[in-house]
Amino acid sequence: MNPDPQFMIDLVNARMPFGRYEGSYITDLPVHYLEWFEREGFPAGKLGQQIGTMFEIKSNGIDAVLKPIIREHRRR
Repeated sequence: MNPDPQFMIDLVNARMPFGRYEGSYITDLPVHYLEWFEREGFPAGKLGQQIGTMFEIKSNGIDAVLKPIIREHRRR
């Protein structure tokens, strides 16, 4: 399976649409919030995939892989 580069570009631009961190970039969500979703269940669809991906990235300590993608692709 090949990773989809557009998914990662969309991920670094995605913002949380609800809740305590509404408006925050999904890449900036704290680990405890991502862990809560992992326990309670991720939302359906693309948002759930993005939050789940961030959970995996942050819980494995590899969030540095996002830095070049953010630098190059984040819309301000």
